Amino acid sequence: MDNSRAVTFTAVYAVLTASHEVADHWVQIDTQAGAKGKPGRAGIRACSAHVATYAATQAAALWAANRVLRLGVSPRAAAAGLAASALTHYVADRQGGHWRDERPRGVVRLAAITGHAGWLARDPGAGYLLDQSWHKGWIAVAAAVTAARKGAAL
Repeated sequence: MDNSRAVTFTAVYAVLTASHEVADHWVQIDTQAGAKGKPGRAGIRACSAHVATYAATQAAALWAANRVLRLGVSPRAAAAGLAASALTHYVADRQGGHWRDERPRGVVRLAAITGHAGWLARDPGAGYLLDQSWHKGWIAVAAAVTAARKGAAL
């Protein structure tokens, strides 16, 4: 049984998750964090700048791991996985809604629809935990995309 894709998935998930933590908490600057969910051009600019540095951080980490661990991830597979991670990160961070908003959007709205409104209301840290679990769930998808496309012809 060839388990190279499973090993690649595991390694890529670990690398993308670790680099997510660095990018989201160390690389992102305060002005981006404060403005990325705001409406209009300022919010779009802040979120785009954050996601650009987020994607660059993940790309650098994946490139290094691919070289050191000899994972065999092709540039095309890496680009597909990184695009999935970046796009879903942007979608979540742009939503800008809060559970108290009159018309919450995005991930906050999804959380309320799926029965998490009470938790959001009771626990000030719930929104952050839901946000991070959203990102990490999509990182798993990004790792699966990367591993599934491993060695795909360019």
